[in-house]
Amino acid sequence: MRWNKALLSATLSLSALAKADPTWPSQIDELEEIMYQVQGYRSRQFGGTVIPCSSMAAGPGRLNAGAWLRAAFHDMATTTIAGGPRQGGLDGSLQYELTSSDNIGPAFNTTLKFMADYYTSRSGVADLIALGVYYAVRSCGGPVVPIAAGRIDATESGPIGVPLPQNSAFTFGQQFTRMGFSQEEMIQVVACGHSVGSVHELEFPEIVPVGTTSDGERPMDSTVHQFDNKVVTEYISGNTTNPMVVGPSVQATRNSDFKVFNSDGNVTMQALADPETFNNICATVLRKMIEVVPDGVVLTDPIQPYTVKPVDMQLTLNSGASTMQLSGLIRVRSTDFGDDSAERVLLTYKDRSGGDNCGELGCTYTADLLGATQGFDDTFVWFPIDVDIPVASGISSFTLTVNMASGTSNAYDNNGDSYPMQDAILLQKPQSCLLEGNLQVTAAVRNDIKSPANLYLSYKTPVGDPNRPIPTLGNTTVAMTKGDCVGSYTFYTATYEGLGDLDYATKIDVVTGTGESASRDAFKAASDLGANCMPFNAPPADMCSNVDDPPPESSSTSATATPTTTSSGTVTSTGAVETPFHRDAIGNYTLIGCNTEPTVAGLRALSGASYVYDGMTLESCMTNCTGFYYWGTEFGRECYCGNKVSTSSTNVTLDECNIICSGDETEYCGAGDRLELYVTTGPIPTPTGTLAIKPTVTPYLRIGCYEELPTRALTGGTFPSDSQTLELCASSCTGFTYFGTEYGRECYCGQSIDPRSNVTDDADCGMVCAGDETEYCGGSDRIEMYRLINPPTTTSMIPTPTVTPTHKPAVSSYAFQGCWTEGDGVRALDAKSTAGNVSVEFCADFCQDYHYFGAEFGSECHCGDSLAASSNETDLADCSIACSGDPSEYCGAGNRLDLYYSNTTAGPSQPLVVGNYSWYGCQTEGTEVRALAGKSLVEGTMSLEICATFCEGFTYFGTEFGSECYCGDEFGEGSVTAPSSQCSEACTGDATQLCGAGDRLSVYELTPATPPDTPDEPDTPPEEEE
Repeated sequence: MRWNKALLSATLSLSALAKADPTWPSQIDELEEIMYQVQGYRSRQFGGTVIPCSSMAAGPGRLNAGAWLRAAFHDMATTTIAGGPRQGGLDGSLQYELTSSDNIGPAFNTTLKFMADYYTSRSGVADLIALGVYYAVRSCGGPVVPIAAGRIDATESGPIGVPLPQNSAFTFGQQFTRMGFSQEEMIQVVACGHSVGSVHELEFPEIVPVGTTSDGERPMDSTVHQFDNKVVTEYISGNTTNPMVVGPSVQATRNSDFKVFNSDGNVTMQALADPETFNNICATVLRKMIEVVPDGVVLTDPIQPYTVKPVDMQLTLNSGASTMQLSGLIRVRSTDFGDDSAERVLLTYKDRSGGDNCGELGCTYTADLLGATQGFDDTFVWFPIDVDIPVASGISSFTLTVNMASGTSNAYDNNGDSYPMQDAILLQKPQSCLLEGNLQVTAAVRNDIKSPANLYLSYKTPVGDPNRPIPTLGNTTVAMTKGDCVGSYTFYTATYEGLGDLDYATKIDVVTGTGESASRDAFKAASDLGANCMPFNAPPADMCSNVDDPPPESSSTSATATPTTTSSGTVTSTGAVETPFHRDAIGNYTLIGCNTEPTVAGLRALSGASYVYDGMTLESCMTNCTGFYYWGTEFGRECYCGNKVSTSSTNVTLDECNIICSGDETEYCGAGDRLELYVTTGPIPTPTGTLAIKPTVTPYLRIGCYEELPTRALTGGTFPSDSQTLELCASSCTGFTYFGTEYGRECYCGQSIDPRSNVTDDADCGMVCAGDETEYCGGSDRIEMYRLINPPTTTSMIPTPTVTPTHKPAVSSYAFQGCWTEGDGVRALDAKSTAGNVSVEFCADFCQDYHYFGAEFGSECHCGDSLAASSNETDLADCSIACSGDPSEYCGAGNRLDLYYSNTTAGPSQPLVVGNYSWYGCQTEGTEVRALAGKSLVEGTMSLEICATFCEGFTYFGTEFGSECYCGDEFGEGSVTAPSSQCSEACTGDATQLCGAGDRLSVYELTPATPPDTPDEPDTPPEEEE
C-alpha cells in the first residue's frame, strides 16, 4: 500500500474539516489513538488485518478490507425511518445477527472477533465498525471518510432487511428509501462499497459456481486490492467481469449490481466515471452511511488528531512518600513540519495551588525525542515524561513548549485551559496486581480529602457462543478499605475476584468524592499491573500529615506497608513481615546472581523447561528443574530450567531481583525480565559444538524462520519431545517435504507450508533445542523450517514434465528478469503470495496490481513493487523446476524465483537499475546523523534519474520522503536495512517510481564499471620509403 502525504484532489482531506485542537482529556481520546496511531512506535495495530489492502488474514480469497466495509453496511441496513423516528442504524447490532440469513459466511464474525480486542467503555462496537470503514478505504488508497464518535451500542438484534442479490430493482429502491437514501445515493453506496473485495462461491454458488475459481472467489473489478472507480468504468465500457453484473448471476436473477446500477438508466454511473468525482462522492456517501444512527443519538464532530497530546499520564507516590513521579508521553503531530523537526518538549507545571512553588527541582522538565508513529495521512513523534514532584507542593496542571531544530518554538496550553492533573487520588500500580482473574488495587488518597474512595471496574466476559464474538462489557463499584497513612497520603485497597480469561482487558478507575467535585484516576489498564503487589517503603507513622501541615521532624526509622487480602475479599494493611533475603545456596545449587532475560522476542535465558504457578518457592523450582544444570525464578511465580544460559542474558545487580516469591515471603523470586539464577555445584560438561543455525539436516535444507499460525503452518504430523533435536524431528517427519521445530521441544511435519505463514527474522527462532544445546529449535510461535533438498517429483505438486520446459521471455506486460534468490531471512517479494497449481500466466494475473512477480518451487507465486535488498540474481540453471500448472514453463526452484517485471502496472515501483546505479535496498536514516551525508537536494519534481545524476561520483544515492535526494560513500551511524515495503512513497516527479518514505531511503549503489579489454600494443609502423 502507499500512504500519500499529498492526496489527489479526489481525496477529501481532513484538513478541510479541521477545527480547533481537541481539549484534553476528551471522550474521543481512545478512538483518536486507534484512528491515527497506525504504524510505528505505540501503534495501536487496529489495521492489523486490513493493512496492506491485499491482506487475506481470514483465509485465501477473503479480503479483510472488503469485509470491514460491508460489515458497516450490514449493521446499518436494517434501519428504518418509516412511520416515525428513525429506528436502528449503525448501532453494533450486527454482533447479535451473525446467524441471520442476511449475514451468511464467516466475514462478519471474523471482523468482529478482531475488533473485540478494542471494545471498551470508551470505544464501542458501533464506533469501531465505523472506524473500520476509514481503515478499509484508506488502506486501499481511497479517500478519507470522516469519523465521528458517540454511537450507542444496541443490546439486541435488529430486524432482518439487508438487501439480497435476488431482490428486484424496485425492492432495492424501497429498501434504500427505508434507510433514508435516494436512488442516486443507493447507486453510489453500492458502487463505492464494491470497489474492493469479491463474491465467494461458498456463500453465493448461484453467482460464483463452486469450483470455477482458484481460491473460491471472483472479484468485482480488475483492481480488487485498490479502492478506485474500476467497478464503474469497466461496467460502463462493457468489459466488466463483476459476477453480480455478468455470468451465471444473470440467469439466476442475482445480478444485483446490474439491477442497482441500471435503475436510473446508468446516469449516476456515468457521473462516477470521473475518478475525482468518484472519490469525493464515496467520501460523502460512506460518511452518511456510518452516520445513520437512531434518533436521539448525537454524534461528535469528526475526530481530528491533536497537535500536541499527553498520553498515559500517571502520578505515582514514590518510595518514602516525599515525592511522586509524573510519567507518561507527549505526542506531537509532525505532519506539517516540512524540513524542520521537533527536538525536545519542555513541560512546565503549576503546583497544587496553581502557583510556581515546585521546590528545589523547579517547575520545568525537558524531554528528548523517543520514537515516531505514522498514520495514513499524518506522522507523530513522541517525548517521554519522567519527573519527580514534591508531595508538599503537588501539581494541578502543565503547559508544553515544542522546541524545533530550526531554533523556533511553539507553546501549547490546551486551548487556554492548561493540561489538568489532579493529585487527590492516585492509582498505585506497583502496589496493585492481577493474577488469574483476581485483581487487587491500591490507591493513595491525599489526607486532606475526607471523602471515601471507590474502585470502578469495566470488565469483559466472553459470551461462550462462537456466533457472539463480542464479549459483554460489565461494570461494578467496590468500596475501598482505608489502610495505613504514608506521609501526606493514605492507602486505600480493594479486591475483585473472578474476572476470568479476559482479566487483562479490565479498565480501572479509582475515585474519591461525588459529582463535579469528584477526583478520579481513570481508564487505567489492568494489563499494566504485575502478578505480585509490591510492598511500599513507607515513612515512619509519625510522619503522617496533611499536605499543608508544617513538616515534622525527621526520623531515622521506616516501615513497610504491605497490602494483604483477607479471606472475605476485603483489604487491610499490616506491618512488615520477616525481611526477605537472597539465598546463597539451595540444595546442590548455588546463587549466580540476578540475570536479565534476552531482549530478542521468543528467546529465554533458560530454554529447557518452564513452569508458572502460584505458591512459587525457590525449593519447588529447584525440584521442577531436577536434571538441569541451571534454574531460575522470575516475576514471583515463574520457574525456568536449562543446561545453558543464553549469551544474550547479562548479570545485573542483585537488588534488581526484588519480587518476593508468591509461595514464600522470605525469598526473592526474580522480577520482571529478571531471573534469580542458580547453577549446579556439580561439573558441567563442556559442549562439543557451538550454538549456530544449521544450514542442512540431511536430507533437508533450512529455508528460514517462519511465523506459526493458529491453525498451524505445517499440518501433517506433530512429534513433541523433551529431547528434541533437528535430527530427531527430521527422522520423525520422514516422508514429508517439510519439517519444522518450535519452542525448543515441538516438531511439526507437512507436505506444504500454509501460504499465510511468512518468513521472519532469524533472530526470532532463538530457542535452543531441548536435546542439543548447539542447535536452534524455533521460538515462541516461530518455526525453524526445513525442506527436502530434492523433493519427490512424483507428487502432484511438482509433476514430471512431458516436454522440455523453458523460461518464458514475456507474459502479458511482464518481461523476464532472470533467476533470483530469495531474500536473506525475508521474502524477495512480500506484498502478496499464493500456492497451488500455478503457471507463469497464472502468476502474472494474480500479481497484476504489482510491478514484480516471481514463480518459485514450481507451485508458488509472489508479488511486490520492490525487491528485497538481499535478493540477488543467480545462474539461470538454478531455476529448474517446471510449473505445476504448465510443465512447459519454469517456475523457479527451492529459494529461487523466475522473476518478471512490468513498468506499466498501476502504482509506483522500485526499478532494479537507474543509470549507472543498481537497487541496494531500503535503508533507515541514521541516529542523529544523515544516512548519506555527502550532499543533498530537495526537488518538487524528484525522480530516481534526477537523484542519480545529482549524485554522480558517489557510491550511493538515496531518495526520501518523495522529494529528497541524498548522496554519500558510506552510511552514517545507526542507519540499518529496513524492509523494502517501508520505502513506499511515490516520487513527486514520477508517480511510477518509489522514493523512500519518512526516515526511509530508497538506496541505489554505483554499479562497478567493467574495464574494457586492453588491446595489444601495436607494432611499430615501418618507416615510409623515401
